[in-house]
Amino acid sequence: VQLVESGGGLVKAGGSLRLSCAASGRTLSSYAMGWFRQAPGKEREFVAAISWSGRVTEYDDSVKGRFTISRDNDKNTVYLQMNGLKPEDTAVYYCAADASIVVHTTGDWYDYWGQGTLVTVSS
Repeated sequence: VQLVESGGGLVKAGGSLRLSCAASGRTLSSYAMGWFRQAPGKEREFVAAISWSGRVTEYDDSVKGRFTISRDNDKNTVYLQMNGLKPEDTAVYYCAADASIVVHTTGDWYDYWGQGTLVTVSS
């Protein structure tokens, strides 16, 4: 599975962005999907995840109520809608695919990763 993220950019605090993760090589419908991020000088951290069906979602506490993960299996794409962005959300955002049935919040479970897209939030 090849994953390609898009939609990153520079936005002012309080603004919104929608990230997309398009897959090729295999259908995403059999994978749980996750978004992770890594800020400069920090460890990669979990942001959100969604089950293959879309019925189950998980969020890190830092983004609950602001970010929404969704998927369109017909388009083989996963999205991360980010509202109310804060400077501390600045990071490279990665999508990842997990062949497990259970939704995981740790990166070790994920089998495939994209190259990332940079999100910069100015104050």
